Amino acid sequence: MAADKKEISFVEGSIFGFLIRFAIPVLGALILQAAYGAVDLLVVGQFGDASSISAVGTGSSFMQMVTFVITSLAMGSTVMIGQHIGEGKPRQAGKTVGTSIVLFAVIGIAMTVLLELGAGSIVQILKVPEESVDKAILYLRICSGGILIIIAYNVISSVLRGVGNANLPLLFVGIACVVNIAGDLLFVAVLRMDVAGAALATVLAQLVSVIASIFVLRKGQLPIEFSLSDCRIYGDELKKILNIGIPIAIQETMVQISFLVINSIINGMGLMPSAGYGVAQKLVSFIMLVPSAVMQSVSAFVAQNIGAGKKERARRGYLTAMITGCSVGVLIFLAGFFGGGLMSSIFTNDPDVIAQSAAYLKGFSGDCLLTCVLFSSIGYFNGCGKSIPVMLQGITAAFCVRIPVSVLMSRLPNTSLMMVGFAAPISTIYGIIFFIICFVWMGKKKAK
Repeated sequence: MAADKKEISFVEGSIFGFLIRFAIPVLGALILQAAYGAVDLLVVGQFGDASSISAVGTGSSFMQMVTFVITSLAMGSTVMIGQHIGEGKPRQAGKTVGTSIVLFAVIGIAMTVLLELGAGSIVQILKVPEESVDKAILYLRICSGGILIIIAYNVISSVLRGVGNANLPLLFVGIACVVNIAGDLLFVAVLRMDVAGAALATVLAQLVSVIASIFVLRKGQLPIEFSLSDCRIYGDELKKILNIGIPIAIQETMVQISFLVINSIINGMGLMPSAGYGVAQKLVSFIMLVPSAVMQSVSAFVAQNIGAGKKERARRGYLTAMITGCSVGVLIFLAGFFGGGLMSSIFTNDPDVIAQSAAYLKGFSGDCLLTCVLFSSIGYFNGCGKSIPVMLQGITAAFCVRIPVSVLMSRLPNTSLMMVGFAAPISTIYGIIFFIICFVWMGKKKAK
Protein backbone atom coordinates (compact mmCIF):
# COMPACT_ATOMS: atom_id res chain seq x y z
CA MET A 1 0.00 0.00 0.00
CA ALA A 2 1.60 3.22 -1.08
CA ALA A 3 2.26 5.80 1.59
CA ASP A 4 0.84 8.66 -0.46
CA LYS A 5 -2.64 7.22 -0.91
CA LYS A 6 -3.88 8.41 2.48
CA GLU A 7 -5.14 4.95 3.47
CA ILE A 8 -4.36 3.89 7.05
CA SER A 9 -3.51 0.32 8.06
CA PHE A 10 -4.67 -0.13 11.65
CA VAL A 11 -3.07 -3.52 12.24
CA GLU A 12 0.34 -2.28 13.46
CA GLY A 13 1.94 0.79 15.02
CA SER A 14 0.62 3.41 17.47
CA ILE A 15 -3.04 2.85 18.31
CA PHE A 16 -3.65 6.39 19.56
CA GLY A 17 -1.80 7.97 16.64
CA PHE A 18 -3.68 6.02 13.97
CA LEU A 19 -7.05 6.60 15.63
CA ILE A 20 -6.43 10.36 15.83
CA ARG A 21 -5.21 10.51 12.23
CA PHE A 22 -8.39 8.74 11.11
CA ALA A 23 -10.86 10.35 13.52
CA ILE A 24 -9.94 13.99 12.81
CA PRO A 25 -10.91 13.94 9.10
CA VAL A 26 -13.97 11.81 9.97
CA LEU A 27 -14.97 14.46 12.51
CA GLY A 28 -14.30 17.20 9.97
CA ALA A 29 -16.54 15.48 7.43
CA LEU A 30 -19.30 15.01 10.01
CA ILE A 31 -19.09 18.66 11.03
CA LEU A 32 -19.44 19.79 7.44
CA GLN A 33 -22.23 17.28 6.77
CA ALA A 34 -24.14 18.57 9.81
CA ALA A 35 -23.58 22.07 8.48
CA TYR A 36 -26.03 21.34 5.62
CA GLY A 37 -29.10 21.58 7.82
CA ALA A 38 -27.45 24.08 10.16
CA VAL A 39 -26.72 26.53 7.36
CA ASP A 40 -30.29 26.09 6.09
CA LEU A 41 -31.64 26.92 9.53
CA LEU A 42 -29.16 29.75 10.05
CA VAL A 43 -30.10 31.54 6.84
CA VAL A 44 -33.83 30.86 7.16
CA GLY A 45 -33.66 32.03 10.79
CA GLN A 46 -32.26 35.36 9.66
CA PHE A 47 -34.58 35.93 6.70
CA GLY A 48 -37.72 33.97 7.70
CA ASP A 49 -40.07 33.76 10.67
CA ALA A 50 -40.75 31.21 13.43
CA SER A 51 -42.94 29.10 11.11
CA SER A 52 -40.05 28.77 8.67
CA ILE A 53 -37.65 27.83 11.49
CA SER A 54 -40.06 25.17 12.72
CA ALA A 55 -40.55 23.76 9.18
CA VAL A 56 -36.82 23.56 8.42
CA GLY A 57 -36.04 22.27 11.91
CA THR A 58 -38.56 19.42 11.67
CA GLY A 59 -37.91 18.69 7.98
CA SER A 60 -34.15 18.61 8.31
CA SER A 61 -34.45 16.43 11.43
CA PHE A 62 -36.43 13.90 9.40
CA MET A 63 -33.95 14.01 6.52
CA GLN A 64 -31.14 13.62 9.04
CA MET A 65 -32.85 10.46 10.24
CA VAL A 66 -32.98 9.13 6.67
CA THR A 67 -29.28 9.93 6.18
CA PHE A 68 -28.34 8.24 9.46
CA VAL A 69 -30.26 5.10 8.51
CA ILE A 70 -28.50 4.97 5.14
CA THR A 71 -25.13 5.51 6.79
CA SER A 72 -25.89 2.79 9.32
CA LEU A 73 -26.84 0.27 6.65
CA ALA A 74 -23.68 1.21 4.73
CA MET A 75 -21.69 0.34 7.86
CA GLY A 76 -22.11 -3.28 6.76
CA SER A 77 -20.08 -2.43 3.66
CA THR A 78 -17.48 -0.52 5.68
CA VAL A 79 -16.95 -3.41 8.10
CA MET A 80 -16.75 -6.07 5.37
CA ILE A 81 -14.32 -4.02 3.27
CA GLY A 82 -12.19 -3.40 6.37
CA GLN A 83 -12.15 -7.09 7.26
CA HIS A 84 -11.23 -8.10 3.70
CA ILE A 85 -8.39 -5.55 3.70
CA GLY A 86 -7.19 -6.94 7.05
CA GLU A 87 -7.34 -10.46 5.59
CA GLY A 88 -5.33 -9.34 2.53
CA LYS A 89 -8.18 -10.07 0.09
CA PRO A 90 -8.55 -7.04 -2.25
CA ARG A 91 -10.63 -9.05 -4.73
CA GLN A 92 -13.27 -9.84 -2.10
CA ALA A 93 -13.29 -6.17 -1.12
CA GLY A 94 -14.07 -5.30 -4.76
CA LYS A 95 -17.03 -7.68 -4.75
CA THR A 96 -18.32 -5.98 -1.60
CA VAL A 97 -18.13 -2.62 -3.37
CA GLY A 98 -20.00 -3.88 -6.44
CA THR A 99 -22.72 -5.50 -4.37
CA SER A 100 -23.10 -2.31 -2.30
CA ILE A 101 -23.59 -0.13 -5.38
CA VAL A 102 -26.45 -2.25 -6.73
CA LEU A 103 -28.05 -2.75 -3.31
CA PHE A 104 -28.13 0.94 -2.45
CA ALA A 105 -29.29 1.99 -5.91
CA VAL A 106 -32.41 -0.15 -5.46
CA ILE A 107 -32.94 1.19 -1.93
CA GLY A 108 -32.56 4.78 -3.18
CA ILE A 109 -35.20 4.45 -5.86
CA ALA A 110 -37.68 2.87 -3.44
CA MET A 111 -37.08 5.55 -0.77
CA THR A 112 -37.50 8.39 -3.27
CA VAL A 113 -40.94 7.15 -4.30
CA LEU A 114 -42.08 6.52 -0.71
CA LEU A 115 -40.93 9.87 0.64
CA GLU A 116 -42.34 11.91 -2.25
CA LEU A 117 -45.75 10.27 -1.83
CA GLY A 118 -45.70 10.30 1.96
CA ALA A 119 -44.46 13.83 2.75
CA GLY A 120 -47.90 15.03 3.85
CA SER A 121 -48.46 12.04 6.11
CA ILE A 122 -45.00 12.46 7.65
CA VAL A 123 -45.75 16.07 8.55
CA GLN A 124 -49.07 15.05 10.13
CA ILE A 125 -47.40 12.30 12.17
CA LEU A 126 -44.79 14.76 13.43
CA LYS A 127 -47.56 17.16 14.51
CA VAL A 128 -45.94 20.13 12.83
CA PRO A 129 -47.60 23.39 13.99
CA GLU A 130 -50.37 24.50 11.63
CA GLU A 131 -48.45 27.62 10.62
CA SER A 132 -45.56 25.47 9.35
CA VAL A 133 -47.35 22.52 7.68
CA ASP A 134 -47.19 23.64 4.03
CA LYS A 135 -43.58 24.79 4.36
CA ALA A 136 -42.52 21.51 5.99
CA ILE A 137 -44.16 19.44 3.23
CA LEU A 138 -42.43 21.51 0.55
CA TYR A 139 -39.04 21.16 2.27
CA LEU A 140 -39.43 17.38 2.59
CA ARG A 141 -40.49 16.86 -1.02
CA ILE A 142 -37.59 18.84 -2.45
CA CYS A 143 -35.04 17.10 -0.20
CA SER A 144 -36.55 13.68 -0.92
CA GLY A 145 -35.81 14.23 -4.60
CA GLY A 146 -32.12 14.08 -3.67
CA ILE A 147 -32.20 10.74 -1.82
CA LEU A 148 -30.23 8.94 -4.55
CA ILE A 149 -27.55 11.61 -4.30
CA ILE A 150 -27.38 11.23 -0.49
CA ILE A 151 -27.04 7.46 -0.90
CA ALA A 152 -24.31 7.79 -3.54
CA TYR A 153 -22.23 9.99 -1.23
CA ASN A 154 -22.62 7.64 1.73
CA VAL A 155 -21.74 4.52 -0.28
CA ILE A 156 -18.57 6.20 -1.57
CA SER A 157 -17.69 7.30 1.97
CA SER A 158 -18.30 3.82 3.40
CA VAL A 159 -15.92 2.31 0.85
CA LEU A 160 -13.22 4.86 1.59
CA ARG A 161 -13.49 4.46 5.36
CA GLY A 162 -13.38 0.69 4.97
CA VAL A 163 -9.95 0.93 3.33
CA GLY A 164 -8.79 3.44 5.95
CA ASN A 165 -9.15 6.66 3.95
CA ALA A 166 -10.97 9.41 5.82
CA ASN A 167 -9.43 12.34 3.96
CA LEU A 168 -11.36 12.09 0.69
CA PRO A 169 -14.80 12.03 2.38
CA LEU A 170 -13.73 15.21 4.16
CA LEU A 171 -12.78 16.80 0.83
CA PHE A 172 -16.08 15.83 -0.82
CA VAL A 173 -18.31 17.04 2.00
CA GLY A 174 -16.25 20.24 2.20
CA ILE A 175 -17.09 20.94 -1.43
CA ALA A 176 -20.77 20.30 -0.69
CA CYS A 177 -20.76 22.63 2.29
CA VAL A 178 -19.31 25.51 0.28
CA VAL A 179 -21.91 25.01 -2.46
CA ASN A 180 -24.71 24.79 0.13
CA ILE A 181 -23.72 28.06 1.77
CA ALA A 182 -23.58 29.80 -1.61
CA GLY A 183 -26.94 28.27 -2.58
CA ASP A 184 -28.62 29.32 0.68
CA LEU A 185 -27.41 32.89 0.31
CA LEU A 186 -28.60 33.00 -3.30
CA PHE A 187 -31.97 31.23 -2.97
CA VAL A 188 -33.01 32.43 0.51
CA ALA A 189 -31.23 35.73 1.15
CA VAL A 190 -31.31 37.13 -2.40
CA LEU A 191 -34.22 35.40 -4.17
CA ARG A 192 -36.32 35.12 -0.97
CA MET A 193 -37.39 31.53 -1.68
CA ASP A 194 -37.58 30.75 2.07
CA VAL A 195 -37.69 27.00 2.92
CA ALA A 196 -37.84 25.95 -0.75
CA GLY A 197 -34.57 27.77 -1.38
CA ALA A 198 -32.92 26.09 1.61
CA ALA A 199 -33.97 22.65 0.37
CA LEU A 200 -32.83 23.34 -3.21
CA ALA A 201 -29.45 24.52 -1.95
CA THR A 202 -28.99 21.28 0.02
CA VAL A 203 -29.81 19.01 -2.93
CA LEU A 204 -27.60 21.00 -5.31
CA ALA A 205 -24.70 20.84 -2.86
CA GLN A 206 -24.95 17.07 -2.53
CA LEU A 207 -25.08 16.66 -6.31
CA VAL A 208 -21.90 18.70 -6.79
CA SER A 209 -20.20 16.66 -4.05
CA VAL A 210 -21.02 13.33 -5.71
CA ILE A 211 -19.86 14.54 -9.14
CA ALA A 212 -16.58 15.72 -7.59
CA SER A 213 -16.09 12.41 -5.75
CA ILE A 214 -16.59 10.34 -8.90
CA PHE A 215 -14.11 12.52 -10.78
CA VAL A 216 -11.46 12.26 -8.04
CA LEU A 217 -11.89 8.50 -7.56
CA ARG A 218 -11.44 7.87 -11.28
CA LYS A 219 -8.02 9.53 -11.04
CA GLY A 220 -6.90 7.70 -7.91
CA GLN A 221 -6.19 4.15 -6.73
CA LEU A 222 -7.56 2.15 -3.83
CA PRO A 223 -6.20 -1.08 -2.25
CA ILE A 224 -9.10 -3.07 -3.72
CA GLU A 225 -9.63 -4.87 -7.03
CA PHE A 226 -12.80 -3.44 -8.57
CA SER A 227 -14.22 -2.92 -12.06
CA LEU A 228 -17.65 -1.95 -13.41
CA SER A 229 -18.35 -5.62 -14.14
CA ASP A 230 -18.39 -6.15 -10.36
CA CYS A 231 -21.54 -3.99 -10.10
CA ARG A 232 -23.85 -6.92 -9.46
CA ILE A 233 -25.13 -8.86 -6.49
CA TYR A 234 -22.72 -11.41 -5.03
CA GLY A 235 -24.83 -13.57 -2.75
CA ASP A 236 -22.21 -14.20 -0.05
CA GLU A 237 -21.18 -10.56 0.15
CA LEU A 238 -24.80 -9.37 0.20
CA LYS A 239 -25.56 -11.71 3.08
CA LYS A 240 -22.56 -10.47 5.06
CA ILE A 241 -23.36 -6.79 4.38
CA LEU A 242 -27.00 -7.22 5.42
CA ASN A 243 -26.19 -9.38 8.46
CA ILE A 244 -24.11 -6.50 9.80
CA GLY A 245 -25.89 -3.52 8.27
CA ILE A 246 -29.55 -4.37 8.91
CA PRO A 247 -29.30 -4.61 12.72
CA ILE A 248 -27.27 -1.37 12.77
CA ALA A 249 -29.82 0.32 10.51
CA ILE A 250 -32.73 -0.92 12.64
CA GLN A 251 -30.96 0.38 15.74
CA GLU A 252 -30.38 3.79 14.17
CA THR A 253 -33.92 3.90 12.80
CA MET A 254 -35.37 3.27 16.24
CA VAL A 255 -33.10 5.90 17.79
CA GLN A 256 -34.03 8.49 15.16
CA ILE A 257 -37.74 7.62 15.36
CA SER A 258 -37.55 8.17 19.10
CA PHE A 259 -36.14 11.65 18.49
CA LEU A 260 -38.89 12.34 15.95
CA VAL A 261 -41.45 11.24 18.53
CA ILE A 262 -39.86 13.67 20.98
CA ASN A 263 -40.03 16.31 18.23
CA SER A 264 -43.73 15.52 17.85
CA ILE A 265 -44.26 15.80 21.62
CA ILE A 266 -42.55 19.19 21.69
CA ASN A 267 -44.45 20.36 18.59
CA GLY A 268 -47.58 19.74 20.61
CA MET A 269 -46.30 22.16 23.27
CA GLY A 270 -46.65 25.10 20.84
CA LEU A 271 -44.87 27.07 18.13
CA MET A 272 -42.12 28.59 20.30
CA PRO A 273 -41.06 25.30 21.94
CA SER A 274 -41.13 23.71 18.48
CA ALA A 275 -38.91 26.42 17.00
CA GLY A 276 -36.61 26.32 20.04
CA TYR A 277 -36.24 22.56 19.80
CA GLY A 278 -35.48 22.90 16.08
CA VAL A 279 -32.59 25.23 16.88
CA ALA A 280 -31.41 23.04 19.77
CA GLN A 281 -31.40 19.95 17.57
CA LYS A 282 -29.10 21.66 15.10
CA LEU A 283 -26.68 22.37 17.94
CA VAL A 284 -27.08 18.80 19.24
CA SER A 285 -26.22 17.50 15.76
CA PHE A 286 -22.85 19.25 16.17
CA ILE A 287 -22.41 18.23 19.80
CA MET A 288 -22.88 14.55 18.88
CA LEU A 289 -20.26 14.63 16.15
CA VAL A 290 -17.34 13.79 18.43
CA PRO A 291 -18.88 10.51 19.67
CA SER A 292 -20.03 9.74 16.09
CA ALA A 293 -16.47 10.20 14.80
CA VAL A 294 -15.21 7.99 17.63
CA MET A 295 -17.76 5.30 16.71
CA GLN A 296 -16.82 5.26 13.02
CA SER A 297 -13.10 5.22 13.84
CA VAL A 298 -13.50 2.35 16.31
CA SER A 299 -15.56 0.38 13.77
CA ALA A 300 -12.89 0.74 11.05
CA PHE A 301 -10.04 0.04 13.50
CA VAL A 302 -11.68 -3.04 15.02
CA ALA A 303 -12.78 -4.41 11.62
CA GLN A 304 -9.23 -4.39 10.20
CA ASN A 305 -7.73 -5.89 13.35
CA ILE A 306 -10.39 -8.59 13.65
CA GLY A 307 -9.75 -9.44 9.99
CA ALA A 308 -6.01 -9.70 10.77
CA GLY A 309 -6.69 -11.86 13.84
CA LYS A 310 -5.49 -9.22 16.33
CA LYS A 311 -8.35 -9.26 18.83
CA GLU A 312 -6.38 -7.86 21.76
CA ARG A 313 -5.23 -4.88 19.68
CA ALA A 314 -8.87 -4.30 18.70
CA ARG A 315 -9.87 -4.16 22.38
CA ARG A 316 -7.03 -1.74 23.19
CA GLY A 317 -8.17 0.50 20.36
CA TYR A 318 -11.70 0.52 21.77
CA LEU A 319 -10.52 1.58 25.24
CA THR A 320 -8.17 4.23 23.83
CA ALA A 321 -10.94 5.79 21.74
CA MET A 322 -13.38 5.75 24.64
CA ILE A 323 -11.02 7.56 27.04
CA THR A 324 -10.00 10.13 24.42
CA GLY A 325 -13.60 10.84 23.44
CA CYS A 326 -14.74 11.29 27.04
CA SER A 327 -11.95 13.82 27.64
CA VAL A 328 -13.33 15.97 24.85
CA GLY A 329 -16.88 15.32 26.10
CA VAL A 330 -16.18 17.26 29.30
CA LEU A 331 -15.52 20.43 27.29
CA ILE A 332 -18.62 19.91 25.15
CA PHE A 333 -20.75 19.45 28.28
CA LEU A 334 -19.56 22.76 29.68
CA ALA A 335 -20.31 24.54 26.40
CA GLY A 336 -23.83 23.07 26.17
CA PHE A 337 -24.78 23.64 29.80
CA PHE A 338 -23.45 27.16 30.25
CA GLY A 339 -23.39 28.49 26.69
CA GLY A 340 -26.66 27.22 25.22
CA GLY A 341 -28.17 30.68 24.84
CA LEU A 342 -25.12 32.13 23.16
CA MET A 343 -24.86 29.23 20.71
CA SER A 344 -28.59 29.35 19.96
CA SER A 345 -28.36 33.05 19.08
CA ILE A 346 -26.25 32.06 16.07
CA PHE A 347 -29.37 30.63 14.42
CA THR A 348 -32.02 33.18 15.40
CA ASN A 349 -32.44 36.58 17.00
CA ASP A 350 -35.85 35.76 18.50
CA PRO A 351 -35.33 35.87 22.32
CA ASP A 352 -38.18 33.43 23.02
CA VAL A 353 -36.78 30.84 20.60
CA ILE A 354 -33.29 31.30 22.08
CA ALA A 355 -34.60 30.78 25.62
CA GLN A 356 -36.44 27.57 24.64
CA SER A 357 -33.37 26.20 22.86
CA ALA A 358 -31.05 26.98 25.78
CA ALA A 359 -33.45 25.27 28.19
CA TYR A 360 -33.39 22.04 26.19
CA LEU A 361 -29.57 22.12 25.94
CA LYS A 362 -29.25 22.41 29.74
CA GLY A 363 -31.13 19.14 30.18
CA PHE A 364 -29.42 17.42 27.28
CA SER A 365 -25.80 18.44 27.94
CA GLY A 366 -25.14 15.68 30.50
CA ASP A 367 -25.29 13.28 27.57
CA CYS A 368 -21.99 14.73 26.30
CA LEU A 369 -20.18 13.11 29.24
CA LEU A 370 -21.67 9.69 28.56
CA THR A 371 -22.15 9.23 24.84
CA CYS A 372 -18.50 8.53 23.93
CA VAL A 373 -18.62 5.47 26.20
CA LEU A 374 -21.81 4.26 24.54
CA PHE A 375 -20.74 5.05 20.96
CA SER A 376 -17.30 3.46 21.45
CA SER A 377 -19.05 0.27 22.56
CA ILE A 378 -21.34 0.42 19.53
CA GLY A 379 -18.29 0.91 17.26
CA TYR A 380 -16.53 -2.07 18.85
CA PHE A 381 -19.46 -4.45 18.38
CA ASN A 382 -20.04 -3.18 14.81
CA GLY A 383 -16.36 -3.70 13.92
CA CYS A 384 -16.53 -7.24 15.27
CA GLY A 385 -19.54 -7.87 13.03
CA LYS A 386 -21.74 -8.45 16.12
CA SER A 387 -24.47 -5.94 15.42
CA ILE A 388 -27.40 -7.76 17.08
CA PRO A 389 -26.52 -6.38 20.57
CA VAL A 390 -26.30 -2.92 19.01
CA MET A 391 -29.79 -3.34 17.56
CA LEU A 392 -31.28 -4.60 20.83
CA GLN A 393 -29.71 -1.75 22.79
CA GLY A 394 -30.99 0.84 20.33
CA ILE A 395 -34.56 -0.46 20.30
CA THR A 396 -34.89 -0.88 24.06
CA ALA A 397 -33.21 2.45 24.84
CA ALA A 398 -35.51 4.27 22.41
CA PHE A 399 -38.86 2.73 23.26
CA CYS A 400 -38.39 1.62 26.85
CA VAL A 401 -36.45 4.63 28.15
CA ARG A 402 -36.10 7.72 25.91
CA ILE A 403 -39.71 8.04 24.70
CA PRO A 404 -41.41 7.15 28.02
CA VAL A 405 -39.14 9.55 29.94
CA SER A 406 -39.80 12.31 27.37
CA VAL A 407 -43.58 11.81 27.63
CA LEU A 408 -43.38 11.82 31.43
CA MET A 409 -41.27 14.98 31.52
CA SER A 410 -43.52 16.79 29.03
CA ARG A 411 -46.58 16.15 31.21
CA LEU A 412 -45.15 17.32 34.51
CA PRO A 413 -46.71 20.49 36.00
CA ASN A 414 -44.88 23.64 34.86
CA THR A 415 -42.61 21.53 32.68
CA SER A 416 -39.98 22.95 30.32
CA LEU A 417 -37.75 21.82 27.48
CA MET A 418 -34.96 21.34 30.03
CA MET A 419 -36.98 18.55 31.66
CA VAL A 420 -37.61 16.88 28.28
CA GLY A 421 -33.88 17.17 27.53
CA PHE A 422 -33.06 14.91 30.51
CA ALA A 423 -34.40 11.93 28.53
CA ALA A 424 -31.20 11.73 26.43
CA PRO A 425 -28.62 11.19 29.23
CA ILE A 426 -30.97 8.85 31.09
CA SER A 427 -31.30 6.60 28.02
CA THR A 428 -27.52 6.71 27.46
CA ILE A 429 -26.90 5.50 31.01
CA TYR A 430 -29.18 2.57 30.25
CA GLY A 431 -27.21 1.83 27.03
CA ILE A 432 -23.89 1.80 28.89
CA ILE A 433 -25.27 -0.64 31.47
CA PHE A 434 -26.59 -2.80 28.61
CA PHE A 435 -23.15 -3.09 26.98
CA ILE A 436 -21.41 -3.74 30.32
CA ILE A 437 -23.72 -6.73 30.73
CA CYS A 438 -22.88 -7.83 27.15
CA PHE A 439 -19.13 -7.67 27.83
CA VAL A 440 -19.52 -9.64 31.07
CA TRP A 441 -21.61 -12.26 29.29
CA MET A 442 -19.09 -12.55 26.45
CA GLY A 443 -16.24 -12.91 28.96
CA LYS A 444 -18.01 -15.74 30.76
CA LYS A 445 -18.83 -17.44 27.45
CA LYS A 446 -15.18 -17.21 26.35
CA ALA A 447 -13.98 -18.62 29.68
CA LYS A 448 -16.24 -21.65 29.28
